[in-house]
Amino acid sequence: MRKSNQLGLLSRVRLLAMPLVLLSLSACVQTTRPAVEPDVAMVDPAVASMYSAIDDGGNLIPAVDVAKIEPKNVRQVVDYQTKEPPGTIVVDPYARFLYLVMENGKAMRYGVGVAKAGLDFVGEADISRKAQWPGWTPTPNMIKREPERYEPLAKGLPGGINNPLGARALYLYKGGQDTLYRIHGTNEPWTIGRSVSSGCIRMFNQDIIDLHRRVPKGSRVVVLGPEQSGKGEI
Repeated sequence: MRKSNQLGLLSRVRLLAMPLVLLSLSACVQTTRPAVEPDVAMVDPAVASMYSAIDDGGNLIPAVDVAKIEPKNVRQVVDYQTKEPPGTIVVDPYARFLYLVMENGKAMRYGVGVAKAGLDFVGEADISRKAQWPGWTPTPNMIKREPERYEPLAKGLPGGINNPLGARALYLYKGGQDTLYRIHGTNEPWTIGRSVSSGCIRMFNQDIIDLHRRVPKGSRVVVLGPEQSGKGEI
């Protein structure tokens, strides 16, 4: 009799424990799913295509992880009011955007990385040179500020995927003189939207290739000051 009671009690304990086991197994299954699955589902295929890997003349540009790009920094057409004619590049370093002025109150907007405080250029210039996979040489001021970092590169660095100017560069001149200010690509895509560079405007390589294709030599560039920042976009 006692043995029968013990068996009955054991059976009831097993029945009560079963839902807990199933719940535990269910929880394990849920936690083993990739944490990025919801983000992957939210990625716009059109955006992923814009920032996919590119074989550019033998230089393989890696894809940008679009799940990590802030939506505002994705290349896109926006409403933009300005007195500047279509074809003008307007750089708003304080908002960290570059605008290519288009017809009918529109502009192509690109997210950019900008200069550290005190190193930025403000004013007007012209694109007097365009380059694909440009070489790069640190300026005398850069070498003076950070000799350990830049003196080994004083003779220059050839163009390529490891070059800090990236896939393309637009060289800004004023009054026929090189301003040493550039709009260029970058091999550090995580810096877009930040204030990090030594004076130039940096873009995703995919975006500078797009901009380089759209603007001819001689195009006008306007770099806004803080009092003009954020006023054109509607």
